[in-house]
Amino acid sequence: MGHSDLDPAVHERRPWNAGQNVGPKRPLRPRDIWAIRFYLDEHKRLRDRALFDLAIDSKLRGCDLVKLRTGDLVSGGSILNRATVIQQKTGLPVQFEIMTEARKSLLAWLERRKGSLQDFVFPSRIDYLGHISTRQYARLLDEWVSMIVLDKREYGTHSMRRTKAALIYKATGNLRAIQILPGFFRRSKLPWGPPTEHEPFCQADLHSKPTGTKAVIRARRTSSLNYAKGSQIADQISKNAAS
Repeated sequence: MGHSDLDPAVHERRPWNAGQNVGPKRPLRPRDIWAIRFYLDEHKRLRDRALFDLAIDSKLRGCDLVKLRTGDLVSGGSILNRATVIQQKTGLPVQFEIMTEARKSLLAWLERRKGSLQDFVFPSRIDYLGHISTRQYARLLDEWVSMIVLDKREYGTHSMRRTKAALIYKATGNLRAIQILPGFFRRSKLPWGPPTEHEPFCQADLHSKPTGTKAVIRARRTSSLNYAKGSQIADQISKNAAS
């Protein structure tokens, strides 16, 4: 039923966002990352540690992260260094790197979890053949940030998606490297179309199209090297924060 703006009851109702933090969520800092890792290791929570590490490295939305299958991350009995998935929101493939810490935690969890390549990496407690829900993922994140004395209202599942991008920007100061991160581009913003599955790093300049085949190849190679360097520096920052 609708209400009139002139009804007294309308002005007495509490706004839906009263007392809530709306807008972009904050990314995690290196010391926050290692504090959460220490907490999860201390309590021997293999699944949560693997979920946390993979969320940071993959930069995937929650809907894509919870639906990952073992076959997406494993090949020949080992964890892939780089994996590719189809995004639910855009329907486009996105490629991401899995760093050392994430590979270790994933391997430990999958050895405990067992199952086939078609099984979900993070199964549901209610339906073991299904996957955990995005709501459960959000509740887990609230618990993680609360355990290290952070305000859970300032963090959400999108914080995990922004964390590595923030670390790379802090390490390199290169905004272009963030704009071309796999999964962060917008199709309408790319004058020559989105990257292919095998070339996820695009050209370095999003406003001026390189002329000539050699120029395009050089730009793509430079962009890829910038991202790889930034990713390595960000990983090193996290390691230094732990020591």
